[in-house]
Amino acid sequence: MNLVRLRLVRLDLLRRPWRAAAEGAALLIAALVAFPLYWMVLGAFKPAGEIESTEPRPWTLAPSLDSFRRVFGQQDFGRYFVNSLVVACSVVIVSALIAFLAATAVTRFRFRFRTTLLIMFLVAQTVPVEALTIPLFFQMRDFGLLNTLGSLILPHIAFSLPFAIWMLRGFVKAVPEALEEAAYIDGASRARFLWQILFPLVLPGLVATSVFSFISAWNDFLFAKSFIISDTSQSTLPMALLVFYKPDEPDWGGVMAASTVMTIPVLVFFVLVQRRLVSGLGGAVKD
Repeated sequence: MNLVRLRLVRLDLLRRPWRAAAEGAALLIAALVAFPLYWMVLGAFKPAGEIESTEPRPWTLAPSLDSFRRVFGQQDFGRYFVNSLVVACSVVIVSALIAFLAATAVTRFRFRFRTTLLIMFLVAQTVPVEALTIPLFFQMRDFGLLNTLGSLILPHIAFSLPFAIWMLRGFVKAVPEALEEAAYIDGASRARFLWQILFPLVLPGLVATSVFSFISAWNDFLFAKSFIISDTSQSTLPMALLVFYKPDEPDWGGVMAASTVMTIPVLVFFVLVQRRLVSGLGGAVKD
């Protein structure tokens, strides 16, 4: 027994240097990832003189809220915020609902061209968004959706569905068919099994896909710039950054403050769903 303990102690001592190196590398990577966010927040609180200085410093001794006052002083900033929230929430809810039903269909039912359909979902992910912007512009024009929030919601739903369906397919497939059969034997209808049994089990996967949909819709600039042409009342927060960026005299403090305000809802969304997000990224339901 003592010999086994001695070997375990020696093995632990051998692993410690590698563990310390791995933890140090993880901290270094985390610092590199977090530094741009830190610099953004720092720039939002710096006074104008320090931002325009030729010798930038990674700190400030005189924090100021002037940049935030200019951001919230913009007449349409609140409208832009609400528009972004409407677009992002609509994309999350609609894409999650459609993806759940579609993933259930391609997993639980057998029909012709099912494999072809799944392959098309993967192929759709390889097409760059920039290549489809012009065709989408003409399509939105023909539908009469230009200068409306619908021109932002529909494309984001279409682009988020392939990834969401493919990911949710694994969660639906991991739910044992015996559970479905037992529900039917107990008198549950297909709709009741779908919403009261299957939906809660694949909810972590829905949360994981919803995070990607929310971030994509919230940070979108390409579609907002392309489809919202003349009606600025339908613009979203990324477009608000253009108010502070002028080629001749850019307001970097305003840009950093507006970017900080844009980041807050994403952080709040992460905090609200973090537990289910971890379980959703970690794997599906096990039998």
